[in-house]
Amino acid sequence: MKFAIIKERKNPPDRRVVFSPEKLAEARAQFPQAEFVVESSDIRVFSDDAYRAQGFTVTDDVSDCDVMIGVKEVPLDALIPSKKYFYFSHTIKKQPYNRKLLVDMLNKHIEMYDHETIVKQSGARLIGFGRYAGLVGAYNGFRALGLRDGLFELPKVEHLADLDEVKTELDKITLPNIKIVLTGTGKVALGAKEILDHLQIKQVSDALYLTSQFTEPVYVMADVMEYAKRKDGKVGDKYAFYKDPSGYESNFMPYAKESDVFIAGHFYGDGAPFIFTREDAKHPDFRINLVADISCDIDGPVASTIRPSTIADPFYGYDPMSESEVAFDAKGAITMMAVDNLPCELPKDASEGFGEMFLEHVIPAFFNDDQRGILKRAKITTPDGQLTERFKYLQDYVDGN
Repeated sequence: MKFAIIKERKNPPDRRVVFSPEKLAEARAQFPQAEFVVESSDIRVFSDDAYRAQGFTVTDDVSDCDVMIGVKEVPLDALIPSKKYFYFSHTIKKQPYNRKLLVDMLNKHIEMYDHETIVKQSGARLIGFGRYAGLVGAYNGFRALGLRDGLFELPKVEHLADLDEVKTELDKITLPNIKIVLTGTGKVALGAKEILDHLQIKQVSDALYLTSQFTEPVYVMADVMEYAKRKDGKVGDKYAFYKDPSGYESNFMPYAKESDVFIAGHFYGDGAPFIFTREDAKHPDFRINLVADISCDIDGPVASTIRPSTIADPFYGYDPMSESEVAFDAKGAITMMAVDNLPCELPKDASEGFGEMFLEHVIPAFFNDDQRGILKRAKITTPDGQLTERFKYLQDYVDGN
């Protein structure tokens, strides 16, 4: 079987890749029956020569390969019919802007495997860039704080070589006595936690956080059963919430009254209660004045996230009273960091980490009869131009309804 590491063609350019040259060499050593080639790219974080140095063929034509492995959406005119593709298609939530992409893949008899659909039997994701989104998102939050309050100046992550340099820059700053609430317990939240812990910010319990003031910066990690509660007052159950969140309401206001900074690292599911609303943000006791929204759901659970921001221009302000955008350092505003492609700022580390997961979970499935059902669960479209059973719910989206 012949695998191609394809060139990223989406704009703005994405420098990430699924496999670094070293990790691809590991894949070849583990699976000698597989052949790997690399499509030439002038934007990839690793040069063509770095792959050639590992003995890989670098070419402009990968049409003779069976499996195409990329990161972001492939433009319609670059899709090769009757191939297997792996990339983030951003179609499984019926995203309107990518409907044509899914239709085109069906018409071209492509077998589509979305990185988001590579999951365990339980539905938990096996691969992703979540950790790196968390790392960069938390760093950017502190960068916004330093700029807004004139405390310190951190360079942009995209100007730093790797995670080690990011952490070296953080070693130079001193934080005021702020209280930080971090939502979530998954890969994104753990990435953000890595930054908080590197800064030696003290983690405290919910009970202490909600009832005490401190003489040093502190943070609390709030899981879903802390910031959401059952409407009937009974004890909530996290797994029941994930299945059906309709009987729950937000319990975030106690945190909002005690926090200066909110790092949003949670996963937000359909039908879940908003974490805080526009009305909540108007409350005189609402204390949060800076949000690093790594989750970045627009007009969703974090009311102040009214648009995504960009790597080039990462911050804006939200005025709770007028419910409108203002300058990020405007008086009375909530400073927002809502970049929706954070891992792009750390392409080398993000690519190396992603390749590790892809080699562990995906490549073996091609050579062990898909023992764990990884490929079966991940496949969205079939070679005969149909949606698989698991993704039949997308039919009305495909039909344009």
